Amino acid sequence: MTHQDPKTVTILYEGKSTSVPTAVSTDDDVWLDLADLTASTGWDVKPEGICHDETCIIVPEDVMSSIVNEMENKTWFNLAGFARFLERPYAHDNAHNVWSFGAMSDNLEIPFGPIYAPDFTLPDLEGKSYSLSDFRGKKVFLACWASW
Repeated sequence: MTHQDPKTVTILYEGKSTSVPTAVSTDDDVWLDLADLTASTGWDVKPEGICHDETCIIVPEDVMSSIVNEMENKTWFNLAGFARFLERPYAHDNAHNVWSFGAMSDNLEIPFGPIYAPDFTLPDLEGKSYSLSDFRGKKVFLACWASW
């Protein structure tokens, strides 16, 4: 991210209009600090991914490094870059410094595909073995415990 003098950017996101005076807008990208990101879109950067309410998107490290940037003691987020990653439509009116983001598809397919836990086999209390792959496609609740 190259620093430019900020001017008020308007973000149109899921029916909400937010003026962000500290955003940095270029021809291809719009950078928001994390507080403005959450206020204008509901998204938040967490250790488990980029989250909106209970939904978290796991972002590969190479993509994350292109959309999250540290500058001037702040963390900045490239909302347009994230939209490109999600293949979400957006448009930018440079003359009025307005960014409009289209609706997320109900059939969102994460661009990097599903993530599967590695297969493993463990016995139950009676000694019968079960593999995680036996339950593929079903919801599985795993309770783990250790005495150390």
